[in-house]
Amino acid sequence: MERKIQSLTVFCAARSGNNSEYESLAYDLGNWLAKNQIQLVYGGGSTGLMGALARGCFENGGYVIGIIPEALKARELEFKKAQELIVVSTMHERKAQMNLRGEAFLTLPGGFGTLEEVFEVITWKQLGFHNKPIYFLNHKDYFTPLFEFIQHMKSAQFISDEDVSRIQSFNDLQNWKKHWEN
Repeated sequence: MERKIQSLTVFCAARSGNNSEYESLAYDLGNWLAKNQIQLVYGGGSTGLMGALARGCFENGGYVIGIIPEALKARELEFKKAQELIVVSTMHERKAQMNLRGEAFLTLPGGFGTLEEVFEVITWKQLGFHNKPIYFLNHKDYFTPLFEFIQHMKSAQFISDEDVSRIQSFNDLQNWKKHWEN
């Protein structure tokens, strides 16, 4: 069991997806972060899962740190209620700030951007640039095909057992919460 964190970087979609449970999951996570006095660090948007996550945290008394590139402000409609809204020039700066500000990483359902962000922090951990925990919330088996592909990469010997062990997956928010609360 890791020590209690004070800030969590969450990667997730600026879209809602095709199942309302995804937004509910994001909102519930934000609420839990607020209730446990864990700062939310995320991509700064107000739409989709990002928006639900930020609202869940903010509306329940939590501290929200949004980090958004200037070029995405209009597209993702930045979450203006964030206690800290950091506007950066590039996606690289966004990811660097998200890495610096969070003590752990959690990935919720999302698309290419979500995967790109989490794969970068996995790679950074593999290279020894950080040693922060990396988690996936595999809600409704969303990431199961990805985990199968990761096993395929391991079978093809492009990654090792140690590489795979750098990430942890939880099938639901309850199990992830228990991990931190014990």
